[in-house]
Amino acid sequence: MVIPVTDLSHPGLQPYARLTEAQLRNRLEPEQGIFIAESPKVIRVALDAGYEPVSLLTEEKHIAGQAADIVARLASLPVYTGSRDLLASLTGYELTRGVLCAMRRPVLPTVERICSGKRRIVLVDNVVNSTNTGAILRAAAALGIEGILFTPTCCDPLNRRSVRVSMGTVFQIPWTYFPAWPVPGTEQLHALGFKTVAMALTPDAIPIDTPSLMAEERLVIVMGTEGDGLDSRTIDSCDYKAIIPMQRGVDSLNVAAAAAVAFWQLRQMKK
Repeated sequence: MVIPVTDLSHPGLQPYARLTEAQLRNRLEPEQGIFIAESPKVIRVALDAGYEPVSLLTEEKHIAGQAADIVARLASLPVYTGSRDLLASLTGYELTRGVLCAMRRPVLPTVERICSGKRRIVLVDNVVNSTNTGAILRAAAALGIEGILFTPTCCDPLNRRSVRVSMGTVFQIPWTYFPAWPVPGTEQLHALGFKTVAMALTPDAIPIDTPSLMAEERLVIVMGTEGDGLDSRTIDSCDYKAIIPMQRGVDSLNVAAAAAVAFWQLRQMKK
């Protein structure tokens, strides 16, 4: 159902043009919340993962071009189209490769479901930068992490930039929120059969390649916020404290880079 638009006041463009990230998320009624997926590749990944589309916004030339298969999959849903000059006035549109899709937010799984049968989980605490969140998601999906737990103070994983930076892996790797952190969160993880390792610059931290740490059967890797890292309560509640050995006087990495190193080093080793 192709609908040409000539200005951004069209009511169907409200999710793309006038709603803030907080309004899209709809904290009061999460079941009514939506998010925006950008670029054909990311949209395809979301559709393949079972996410429910609401509408599409694209330049007319893409309807029979790079978005043709997506338009076909949307069946009778509205496909809004306008000139490039019009759509370029949308913030960030130039980064989308010309195609955006509004989608319904999923019902998130429980912590127990995320952890069931898994051996390597990451818990992300208070990471507020959407680029870092997206990069952590992408690294986790690529490097053997089986699920992600986000504390409530983290950036929304379905934030537009986070989704884009993740290259759609946010739709592929299981994730949910972990509200009770650090207490009684660590006890809950222990009850689920996990040991925890805090990535932290503490005097008693062990190198990340310590054999006993790498050999843990079920492990939650705990990553902290940009700059300050994990708070003392979280560090003290974890079974291990670990660091990535550095050279040339460098004391730390960006949280997304550190996460990628940790995921690779602590991945589940084949026996």
